[in-house]
Amino acid sequence: MKTLGKIALGLLAALVVVIGCAVAWTWQPDRPPGDLTARWAPAPSQFLDLAGMHVHFRDEGPRDDPLPLVLLHGTSASLHTWDGWVAALKDRKRVIRVDLPGFGLTGPSPDGNYTIDAYTGFVLAFLDALQVRHFIVAGNSLGGNVAWQLAVSEPSRVERLILVDAGGYPFTPASMPLGFRVARTPGLNQLMGHILPRSLIESSVRNVYGDPSRVTPAVVDRYFELTLREGNRDALGKRFQQTDLGVFAERIKTIRQPTLILWGGRDRLIPPDNARRFAQDIAGSKLVVFDDLGHVPHEEDPARTVAAVKSFLGV
Repeated sequence: MKTLGKIALGLLAALVVVIGCAVAWTWQPDRPPGDLTARWAPAPSQFLDLAGMHVHFRDEGPRDDPLPLVLLHGTSASLHTWDGWVAALKDRKRVIRVDLPGFGLTGPSPDGNYTIDAYTGFVLAFLDALQVRHFIVAGNSLGGNVAWQLAVSEPSRVERLILVDAGGYPFTPASMPLGFRVARTPGLNQLMGHILPRSLIESSVRNVYGDPSRVTPAVVDRYFELTLREGNRDALGKRFQQTDLGVFAERIKTIRQPTLILWGGRDRLIPPDNARRFAQDIAGSKLVVFDDLGHVPHEEDPARTVAAVKSFLGV
């Protein structure tokens, strides 16, 4: 019995050591935005003080463009997700993109409000600060939900609408990124505020690509490091707590702007059935499905997806 007791104590001690090493290996405290700026906010990045936030944005292309294109990213992404589109468009279009509150270098909202209405108000205040009155808006996922809400609430300002795997209707994911599942789970999301394996971020990004082999170490670095921006992990948990899928879906039928709908046929987060529902509810809209792409087709294959945008915009 004594021998068994010693073995049990030895195994317990070994387990404690293993757990301790795992915690030490994955321990990731918040990073101050200043520690991330050099890598993720070189020129042409700018910052604007707005609503208690130091808002990170980029404004590129011809300044005399009467209808700038405004790009809104999705949950846990950043303005960098649009790099490929901007490179292809900025010679002929003014393109404005911004890190939404709770994400990227902008970081958390002081009031902790991450509802769609709050995001819509933020984007309008941001564009007012840039003195942009009329615009075209494109958005992916969460950003797509905000984009069409802008089209509904400000029809005199939004001239055209581009939806990329957009939120708006209730949906049941075929597969949810592991990071999202952790952020939605009480207790685990608190732990995520201190412990964040890079592998969890890599798994989550690979989950939203149609072809996971397209996910490079540089892409994982970006998502990982910007998730660690001070306050972003806490904001993500609050964002999920405030999510009410499909609560404003009936408004979609009131959209009258010319609308382009782009969707990844392998989107396992927001199913392609939602794309067809957008196309049915928005009169005169055009739907383009990329059969081999996932939830972020603009990032996964910018050249092919932006070609449809160029055709839609006539540039």
